[in-house]
Amino acid sequence: METLPFLCLLLFVGFTHVARCFQPVFRVYIVRSYRKHGLEAPCYVPLYFKMKKLFKLLLIFIFEKTGIDGIRFFKKISSTGDFIGTIKRVKQIELLEIYRRQNIDNQGKKPNFANISFRNFSQNGEDGIILYIFAAIGFTNRKVIEIGCGNGVECNSANLLIHHDFEGLLIDIAPLNIRYGREYYRRHRDVRTHQPIFMSALVTAENINNLIQQNNFQGAIDLLSIDIDGMDYWVWKAIEAVSPRVVVAECNNLWEPEAAVTIPYDPNFVSDAPEYYAGASLAALNKLAREKGYRLIGANRYGFNAFFLRNDIDEAQQYFPEVTPAECQTHPYCEYARTVKKEKIAHRKWMNI
Repeated sequence: METLPFLCLLLFVGFTHVARCFQPVFRVYIVRSYRKHGLEAPCYVPLYFKMKKLFKLLLIFIFEKTGIDGIRFFKKISSTGDFIGTIKRVKQIELLEIYRRQNIDNQGKKPNFANISFRNFSQNGEDGIILYIFAAIGFTNRKVIEIGCGNGVECNSANLLIHHDFEGLLIDIAPLNIRYGREYYRRHRDVRTHQPIFMSALVTAENINNLIQQNNFQGAIDLLSIDIDGMDYWVWKAIEAVSPRVVVAECNNLWEPEAAVTIPYDPNFVSDAPEYYAGASLAALNKLAREKGYRLIGANRYGFNAFFLRNDIDEAQQYFPEVTPAECQTHPYCEYARTVKKEKIAHRKWMNI
């Protein structure tokens, strides 16, 4: 029984590689079959993604029937490995003081987020940017809500929860992610006494405020992070239960900086991740931010996680002057996304804002 998880891992890796190799063959066969009968070929998620999902469900079934600790097993094959959490609490307290001095010295200048970004738990340097922002504006009630938290470990709120004494509400659609996150924080020595709240839910514009309020979060909070690969624009637009000081929102960087577009609202939407038909452009999110009383102050290096600051904070814009979407998307990857990847999704349904 002890060897079963490792056999499952070998099967998982082998299965996905075989599916990836045979994907073009199956795609051609399906397209020809549809055209033969005068039908339009379907737009579908690539085969290996479907097979990975199916095999993952099979593994979960095995874990439930055999009693194997599936959380521990998936931890071994998850992308969040031993590298996470390497910048410890004491070092981050020192960083906060360094950032405070930098903010004082750089008053009136636009900060270069690329120079201060680092990845402790986040995916692409957001931990460093978030710490830099709060070094300037300070913490208040130390509350964070993350919508689309993944497994709750590789996310934008984990660093604040573990190293800066934040209270958190973490929401994700996948029950397995929620189980993983709860187990991780239950075992972590720094947070197991007061763990963040985890919730598995399909977030919509209709239910988001109820989800927040039923977990006793309301009014002012320090940080809101939104990354749900779908209705990001519409969910943020609907949020009224809380007033975050800082918002981190994922945008679709396949669009030009001046294009204000989003996918139409659909409460049952599920993204086909390989093509990335999801979310809204940075210009669309920036328009929404201005309507809600926020300004754009920067983005991560690849231009798909944008940072917004409420206008009543740093009103004189001494530390964080407003920037444009074009200034946030200068990395070569953004140009690649617009010229190569955009053609796969441009023909699909988009809505101008």
